[in-house]
Amino acid sequence: MEFYIGVDESGKGDFFGPLVVAGVVSNESLNEELLKLGVKDSKKLSDKRVLELADEIKKSCIYNIVVIKPKRYNELTKNLNLNRLLAWGHARVIENLLEEAEKKNLNVKKAISDRFGDESYLLNALMKKGKEIELIQRHKAEVDPAVASASILARAEFVNQLKEMSKKYGVELPKGVSPKVISTANEIVEKFGKDELLNVAKVHFKTTNLITG
Repeated sequence: MEFYIGVDESGKGDFFGPLVVAGVVSNESLNEELLKLGVKDSKKLSDKRVLELADEIKKSCIYNIVVIKPKRYNELTKNLNLNRLLAWGHARVIENLLEEAEKKNLNVKKAISDRFGDESYLLNALMKKGKEIELIQRHKAEVDPAVASASILARAEFVNQLKEMSKKYGVELPKGVSPKVISTANEIVEKFGKDELLNVAKVHFKTTNLITG
């Protein structure tokens, strides 16, 4: 049965926390198992359910997760726009999974991801192994069980990373972009100084301009 890769990301619309890209190797038979578990686009699931499902997916599939923490993210986005950075993250996950699949003698023919910009970005970011497979980029790719599983793994990792950062700074870091995000950012600036935002937030967001601390 033909194996393929599903890739997705989490954190790109969140001011606080990292950008996470995840991927899984699946096939029709595995997809049936994933659907029985209740796998669907992570945006339709609670954090609690995402964390539960992530553990089950890790038991069932070969997977890979790339975490771009805020400090690194801010360095990279000085020279790369978000779509190019996403392409780089997706390409790394695809390459890592192809390597893992090769070790297990699995023949992976294609990779599916959400469309997040000019498809040439991802094609150009792929290395030798990645260029040998069919790359499918489409809107609402999360309807595919492998991509939905990747979205769950990415969101679970994002949630865990945000939790760890919240502990470190002694304040709950909210998701998304909102007045609560701005007030929390001001609190961090007051306690630790404005430069600390580089370690906790994606500073190219317009939100940064609204922080007064």
